[in-house]
Amino acid sequence: MTSVLKRIQKGDWLGSDSKGNNGIRISVTTKLVLSFLIIIVMTSAIFTGVGIYIISDHIRADAQEQARDDLDSAREIYLNKLSEINSVVRSTADKSNVRDAVIARSVDQVADELVAIKVLKALDTLTITDASGNVLFRTSNQKNFGDNISHEELISTVLRTNMPAAATEIITAKDLNRESALLAERASARLTDSPESRRGEEVDGMMLLAAAPIFDSQNTLIGVVRGGDLVHSGSNIICDIRQAIFRNPKYEGEDIGFVTIYQDNVGSLSCLRNEDESGAIGTHLPEDVYSQVVEEGMPRIGRDSISGNWYITAYEPIRNIDREIVGVLQVGELEEKYLDIKNQAVLAFLTITLIGAFLAVLFSYFISKRISTPLNKLVSASRELAAGNLDARVDIKSMSNDELGELADSFNVMASALQERDEKLKELTRHRVRRSERLAIIGKLSANVAHELNNPLTGIVTYSHLLLERMPPEHQNIDYVDKIVIQANRCRDIIRGLLDFARQREPDKTLCDVNTVLEECMSLLENQALFHNIHIIKDFDPKLPLAIVDPSQIERVFVNMIINAAEAMEGYGDLSLATRSDPIESFIEVVIADTGHGIAQEDMRRIFDPFYTTKEVGHGTGLGLAISYGIVKEHVGTILVESSVGIGTTFTIRLPVTESQNLQADISDQENAAELASISGR
Repeated sequence: MTSVLKRIQKGDWLGSDSKGNNGIRISVTTKLVLSFLIIIVMTSAIFTGVGIYIISDHIRADAQEQARDDLDSAREIYLNKLSEINSVVRSTADKSNVRDAVIARSVDQVADELVAIKVLKALDTLTITDASGNVLFRTSNQKNFGDNISHEELISTVLRTNMPAAATEIITAKDLNRESALLAERASARLTDSPESRRGEEVDGMMLLAAAPIFDSQNTLIGVVRGGDLVHSGSNIICDIRQAIFRNPKYEGEDIGFVTIYQDNVGSLSCLRNEDESGAIGTHLPEDVYSQVVEEGMPRIGRDSISGNWYITAYEPIRNIDREIVGVLQVGELEEKYLDIKNQAVLAFLTITLIGAFLAVLFSYFISKRISTPLNKLVSASRELAAGNLDARVDIKSMSNDELGELADSFNVMASALQERDEKLKELTRHRVRRSERLAIIGKLSANVAHELNNPLTGIVTYSHLLLERMPPEHQNIDYVDKIVIQANRCRDIIRGLLDFARQREPDKTLCDVNTVLEECMSLLENQALFHNIHIIKDFDPKLPLAIVDPSQIERVFVNMIINAAEAMEGYGDLSLATRSDPIESFIEVVIADTGHGIAQEDMRRIFDPFYTTKEVGHGTGLGLAISYGIVKEHVGTILVESSVGIGTTFTIRLPVTESQNLQADISDQENAAELASISGR
C-alpha cells in the first residue's frame, strides 16, 4: 500500500489509458464523492465549531444576565427592607405621645410602646434624641442615655435638613456598645488567614438605618427617632433575599446560589454569606473585585470558586447617605447548571450534524453516479474527436434531460461546426496565403520606394553637414550652407511626420480603462530629464466607465500632449492630469493642464493644422497635434482648448463610452473613406 501511495505521489501509473500511458485512473464518481466528503467534513467542522461557540457564548451571556437579574432582585429586596425601617421610624416620629414625651424630656411613659415597636418590627435598635442629638432613650439599652450621637451622618443629615432619611451606615464599635453589648458582639468577626485576605479584626457594624424628625405643634424640631437593623449572621435580610431569588436551594446536591454582604472598613472587608440559613462570617473580597467595586465604584460580573464549586457572581457597591461606598452586595448562582445545559445543547447539535453529514455523503454518491455515466460517454466521444474523427457523435437519447443532455447536444453541434469550419478554414488558409504573397510584393515595392527617397535626402543631410564642418568660420557662404543643413534636417523630420500622418490606420476599438492608459503613459515619460522638475498632479475618477477606444492610438495622443505640455513649461511647473465622466452625454473627459507660457488667441484656431507650430525652427514639425486631432476624431471625440498667455493651457479630450457613439464612429469611417476615394479620383 505504501509503494502504491508513493507511486501516486510521483505521478506513476498502474494500468494504462487509451494513449498507452501507465497510471492509476480515479473515476469521476470517486472524485465527486471525495470532493463532496471534503466539503461536508469541512462544513460540518466549521459549523460545529461556530455552533459550539455560539451556544457557549449564548449560555454564558444568559448566565451573566441571570446573575445581573439576581443582583437587581437582591438590591430591590435590600432597599425594600430599608424602606420598611424608614416607614416604622417615620410613623413612630409622628405619634403624639412620643412628641409629648420628648417635649417633657421624659420618655419613660412611652418606653413600653417603643420597645413593643422594636420587637414587633424586628428592629435591632430604636433610639430617641433631642434636637441637639442627645440620646433620651434607647430601647436596646434603656440605662444608657444622655450621650450625643449627632456625629452620625444620618442624624446629622436629619438635624440639618429637618427631613427623614434612610441609608446603610457603618456604626463604630463604641457606638454599638452604647446601643447594646449584644450588637457589638454580633458585629465582631475574626477574618480568615487565606493568602488573598487582608488580615485583621472587624468590630464596626453595618446597619440599615432610618431617622425621622419629631416636630412640636409649632412645627419646630424637638428631636429625632432613629431605628435600624444590624446586618449580621442572624439577620433576616440575607435569608429573605436568598429565599426570594433561589426558590430551589439545591441543584445536584449543591447549593444553587448564595447571597453575600461585604462590609468595608478602612480597607478591610468582612463578609456575611447565607449558606445554611444561619450565615457565615469572615471571608474577604478578592483583590480584583475590591479594586473594581470598592475603589472604582463599578458593578462587576464574573465567576468565583466558593467551597470547591464555581459560581457566576455579580457584585455592586452599597453606599451610605453621603454616597460613600461602605459595603458590597454579592449574588452568586451555581455555574454547573449552565454547563449541563450547554453540554446537552452541544451533544444535540453534534448528533444532528453527524446524521446530516452521513445522509449528505449517501446523497452525494447517488448524484455522482448520475453525473459520471453521461460524462464517460462524452469523454469517449471527445477522445475520438481529438484523434481526428470529426464524425464522432454522442447518443442524446441515452442522456438525461438536464444540463448534461444540453452538453451532449452542444457537443454534437460543436462537432458538426468543427467539421464545417475545417473545410472553410482550409479554403480561407489558401486564400490568405495568396493574399499574403501579394502583400509581401507590395510591401517590398513600398520599402524600395522609401529607400530610394531616403537615400538622396540622407546624402543631402550628410554632405551638407560635411560641407559646413569643412568651411572656415569666415567663409562668405557659410550662412547659406548652415541654412541648407537646417532645412535638410527639417525635410527629414517632415517626411517622417508626414508618413506617420498618412499611415493612420483604422482604430481597433475595444472597451478600455483610460485611467490605466494614462498611468502607462506617465510611467514611460516621468523618468525623462524633461520631467525631473515638473510636479505631476493626478486626479483620476476611480468610478470612470470604460471607453470604446483603440488603446495604442489614444496612448499616442496622450504622449504627444503631455510632452507638448512639458516643453511649454520648459521643464518647470505643474502638470495636472484628471479624468471625469459625463453620464448625461455618455462621454468621459481627460484633462491635461500645464502652467506654461500659454497660446496666443491668434494661434488658437490653427494649432491643429498640419505643419503649423509655434515652436522655434528645428523644434517639431507641427504634425503632433494634427495627428492627435485625427485620432480623436476617428473615435468620434473632441478636443477642447483653453489657454491664457503666461498662465497655462488646458486640453480637454472627450471620448465616447456607448455603442451608439461607436456606430457613429463607423459611419464617420465610411464617410471618410468615401471622401478619400473621391479625392483620389480627382
